[in-house]
Amino acid sequence: MTPGPWVPLTGAAHRIALEVLLDGPLSRAELARRVDLSPGSLTRLTKPLLDDGLLVEVDTPVADQRVGRPSQPLDVVAAAHHFVGIKLTGDTAHGVLTTLRAGVVAVAERRLPDHRPAAVADVVGELAEHLVGRAPAGVTAVGVSLGGHVAAASDVVRAPFLGWRDVPLADMVRARTGLPVVVANDVTALTEATHWFGEGRGAARFALVTIGAGVGLGLVVHDRLVTEDDASLGLIGHHPLDPAGPLCPLGHRGCAGAMLTIGSITAQVAVAHGRPVGYDEVLDLAVAGDPPAARVVEDAGRALGRLVAAAANFTMPERVVLGGEGVRLAEVARDALVAGMRADRDPEAALPDVALQSPAFTEWARGAAVIAIQTFVLGR
Repeated sequence: MTPGPWVPLTGAAHRIALEVLLDGPLSRAELARRVDLSPGSLTRLTKPLLDDGLLVEVDTPVADQRVGRPSQPLDVVAAAHHFVGIKLTGDTAHGVLTTLRAGVVAVAERRLPDHRPAAVADVVGELAEHLVGRAPAGVTAVGVSLGGHVAAASDVVRAPFLGWRDVPLADMVRARTGLPVVVANDVTALTEATHWFGEGRGAARFALVTIGAGVGLGLVVHDRLVTEDDASLGLIGHHPLDPAGPLCPLGHRGCAGAMLTIGSITAQVAVAHGRPVGYDEVLDLAVAGDPPAARVVEDAGRALGRLVAAAANFTMPERVVLGGEGVRLAEVARDALVAGMRADRDPEAALPDVALQSPAFTEWARGAAVIAIQTFVLGR
């Protein structure tokens, strides 16, 4: 049986379906507690969801503590819907095919021939079609994320890495794929993926700090993403961390962008060695005890700790998640990271609970898919 659509669901039925999607399988007793319904009301509301195939009873019963007998939990069929997520960088489109629960089914990428909007949309469309071909029964929607300001989940107002202004990307990709398309800022998308299906799951309040080509901050409070028009500007990248640090392109000395971006870290070590070096090479050199690399990496690790402390001091999250393609820094410079956190926290305050994400671009692409999943599930 093919599950019915989510969008028409309203009220308690919608809350039931969402609870099961995010945390299922759930017993009926637990589900009734979460949505504040009597057992009779829950049965009445879940029957049409079961009849439509949106919810299913799983085979393994769980103990129902309230009534003292086994109960068949309710779950969704995650593989009933598939989504494509595509993350755009300055030179590559990274794509994933996921299930309804953002489980990655397939991965692919394509190089961008240039930055012309039509050329990029062609690549995104071709990559999406390739991933659609890997789905067992078609794709429900496509999500695209990129560094920049996005309006109405559709139009790219500004994307510095691509040199874009006012590009109707969703319409362009929709014309090439024939599928619903949603566009989002990449940090926003990654934060939502972290919230629903990642390291922030179960935390009503958490902060996501990303380091890589840039520095980003995502914040969830009361189970909702905190956002506004300026959020996509990467404001945390200008936060001062080291008065003796290098300059960023805007002339800020020792700001997060100058201390923590991959380009800045590799440039400092390249100058010291008189040759180009890659990011992982810098980290490997630091581990091996190379003096210039060790100094730069230690300074960056301490700066990252201070940034985490600042995020924790201002937002008091249950958890701080570190992500982005540069996150390996947190492992290599762990002692410096902890020292940086301690330096800017009250001595009696506990250190923040820190979780690390994978540095793979797959995580960013998965974030784009989650934006598509949310649009489908929440009907927004």
